[in-house]
This record gives sequence, C-alpha cells and structure tokens, in this order.
Amino acid sequence: MPHNQESGAVRISVPAEMEPGSAVPPDIVVPDRLEVFHQHRRRLFAIAYRMLGSASDAEDMLQETFIRWQQSSAVEIESPEAFLVTIISRLCLNHLQSARVKREEYFGQWLPEPVVTGPGGDPHLTSEMDDSVSMAFLVLLERLTPLERAVFLLREAFEYEYAEIARILEQSESNCRQLLRRARQHLKQGRPRFESSPKQQKELLQRFVQASSRGEMEGLLALFSKEIVLYADGGGKATAVPNPIFGVENVIRFLVGARRKLLPADLDRQVKQINGAPGVLSYWQGRPHSVLSLDIADGRIRQIFIVSNPDKLSRLPILAS
Repeated sequence: MPHNQESGAVRISVPAEMEPGSAVPPDIVVPDRLEVFHQHRRRLFAIAYRMLGSASDAEDMLQETFIRWQQSSAVEIESPEAFLVTIISRLCLNHLQSARVKREEYFGQWLPEPVVTGPGGDPHLTSEMDDSVSMAFLVLLERLTPLERAVFLLREAFEYEYAEIARILEQSESNCRQLLRRARQHLKQGRPRFESSPKQQKELLQRFVQASSRGEMEGLLALFSKEIVLYADGGGKATAVPNPIFGVENVIRFLVGARRKLLPADLDRQVKQINGAPGVLSYWQGRPHSVLSLDIADGRIRQIFIVSNPDKLSRLPILAS
C-alpha cells in the first residue's frame, strides 16, 4: 500500500524537546493542527499496531504523537506525514525496548492483542490492512530486533523509500538495507510457501469450529498440519496453558479436554474477521471471553492462537443484546 508522496526530498526538523523520551513541555493547543493530524491518524495507528502488536499501546503512542504535533507549531515542517511518522516510529522503538523486558517476564505465552478488522471492527486498521496485520505474522515479527522490525515494516508494509526510512530512524541508508536483509532472513523460515484464499480460510475455520465443539478427534485430525502448534495467552489472568503445545495428538487432546473441563458451557461463539482473517470471538455473559485465530498454509491448519487475557480483549465489541 503506497504512501502519499508529497515531495522527493523531505526535510524533517525535529527539535530536541520533541525527541521521544524527552520531557514534554506544557500543552499548547493548536486547533488548526487537529484536522491535519486526523488525516494521517489511520496510517499512524497502522504503523504503531504492527510495530507493537498492541492496539492499546498503539493508542498511547498516538496520543503522545498528537501532543508533540500540537507543540510543534514553531517548527518548520514541509511534510506533516513524514514528521508524524518519524515521531511515532521513534516512540514505538523506545517502547519496544522496554516491552521486550516486560515480555520476558510475562506469565506464559505472549500473543499480540487481537483486533476485529471486518464490519464493526477497528476503523484505523480497515484501510491499512494486508497480511502484515495477521496474528501469525505479528507473532513472527517477534523474532526481529526493534530496528529490524521498524525497517521491515516501513519498507515492506508501507513502501517507504530507503532515504525516508533512514531519516525516520536516524540510520544510514546502507544500514537500513542491511537491517532489511537480516529481517527477511529471520522471517523466511516462518512464512508459508502457499497462502490460503479467504474462502479456504473460512471453510477450514467452520470445519474446525464444528469438529472442536463436538469433540470430533477424527475431524480435527483431517484439518491439522503435522507441524501444528497451539499458543494460548491468558496473561496469568485467565485459564490458558503457559507453554506452546506441539504435535497433532497433543493439540487435539488439549482442545477436547478444554471443551470438557475449562470452558463455560454457555459460550456464544461468533465468526468475525480477526486481524484480517476469519476467526472466532467467544462471548460469556455478553463480554468477550476469548479470541481464536488460525494460521493456514497448504490447505492445513498449522498454528492456533487463543487469546483470553482480559486486558487484551477490552477493546473488542461487546455482544449486542
């Protein structure tokens, strides 16, 4: 998805007090800048969500970016988009450094915060959506260093030129090329050779929901890749297995056992578009209980992601009465 080209060479003046991590001066209300900021809000949120894997953190980065945008009235800015992308990218880099430490201390498996991207979903992601927002791909991005992740996303997902990326991240163009090369190498093994069509994804999801809800082991066996892995994120606040589950038999045993012992009997399951692909949003007593996403490759389910951490479900829509 190409970005807006405003000029060939973009000059971005970012004074010291605007640098991420510095003290923020008192608020300066600049009303005419609100409209300009909203013109780029979707792009900024899309970048931040992919960078951080968290819609809540992305919103925090948006708020901080807006504050700095409001306070930049005296700064010469030739390209508002370049200025705003620079600010939010650097904020996200700083946040990722601290987030990595927190994720090492996270209870159990850390998964990205799921978002509904179809009808009634997050409007910030709908117009900036491709496979780089899928749950599987966001998990894959965790293999990268913060700088590799930033360069990869700005180049591959948002198609910025190397010169622009270099200015945004305060790196040389040659270093950005090296970072991108390393990122591609890290991600190569985890990406499927053949992508599944939306129709195939929906059909496999429906078959999976039917087989798992009935405890049909043979039905599940026919759907799974031999290398299947199940990841569950409860964050220590909801029932979930702390470690990934590998192998067909182990995954089936867990799914059948969870249905009988761990899940409320009166769950209301709805198929939604989750992170750009069909998924299941389960409700209990009208509130989001868990989100299930599938990674499908070569006509088989190779990864299952279950998020039940209530902190990561707070932005999801409640069940309409």
